[in-house]
Amino acid sequence: MGEESFWNDPQKAQEILKKSKEMKDKIENYEELVKTYEELDTIVSFIEEGDNSFEDELIDGVKSLESNVSEMKIQTLLKGEYDKNNSILSIHAGTGGLDAQDWAKMLWRMYTRWAEGKDYRVKLLDILQDPEAGIKNVTLLVEGLNAYGYLKAEKGVHRLVRISPFDSSGKRHTSFASVDVMPEMDETVAVDINPTDLKIDTYRASGAGGQHVNKTDSAVRITHIPTGVVVQCQNERSQHFNREVAMKMLKAKLIELKELEHKEKIEDIQGEYSQIAWGSQIRSYVFNPYNLVKDHRTNVEVGNIQGVMDGDLDVFINGYLRSLE
Repeated sequence: MGEESFWNDPQKAQEILKKSKEMKDKIENYEELVKTYEELDTIVSFIEEGDNSFEDELIDGVKSLESNVSEMKIQTLLKGEYDKNNSILSIHAGTGGLDAQDWAKMLWRMYTRWAEGKDYRVKLLDILQDPEAGIKNVTLLVEGLNAYGYLKAEKGVHRLVRISPFDSSGKRHTSFASVDVMPEMDETVAVDINPTDLKIDTYRASGAGGQHVNKTDSAVRITHIPTGVVVQCQNERSQHFNREVAMKMLKAKLIELKELEHKEKIEDIQGEYSQIAWGSQIRSYVFNPYNLVKDHRTNVEVGNIQGVMDGDLDVFINGYLRSLE
């Protein structure tokens, strides 16, 4: 960074500045943990000398230190190529009618709350609401360091069991929604996509965004013909912006499929691919006859279901990341 030629390549310079900040933050976090440990060690010596007035402070300090050390350990597990990236998260209502659509909306709120707790920024990219209840699907951009690294743990089918508010007989219903997670790709990632393989449609946006967004064909849908992958964006801005975001989404999805299929090139991928394969659920949320959230991959269970729905997901995310070690 001290070289005179540093700013000759602004894009490379920005990447180095970003990496430098990430490294400095890690070092500062570590040094803060060491400082806290040394302060607690001093308090221990006071107590050993008979001064018990610091006992409560020691207990609270140890709990806080354990939590912060655990968080740093989890961050060391985020070693994937794209784990540091922003994340594109899509929620799709599955079988279950209005209950499933309501469930998709509940998950949207849950992930938004989780992101806010991490000081991440959430942008709405696309949404299809139902006039009666809930949403059919929604796509969000979650911006922040390690957003994809954490949220990749949420990819899969989520199952809800509860007394349906849409059933006058008060019966218990089971609903499903799928969550798809992709890393946002920046311009430095080169992906060779043949323009002739793309079908690009524009249409009038249906979500929130003001009069302009509803009076013009600003929304964009891109279909990758060889694979059948479909992405769309109807942000409140211009058609050009929506197309740019949709292309980023398509790029991320095709890279994911390329790695999944162990193909050398994007054009080697063939076949119909949906947003996410339906199958056994990764997690169950039971509101009745008891309260329990259970992750079926790690067997992590939580009884405070309201806390989970308010965004307390770290116990499940951390459990999943540890299972990958």
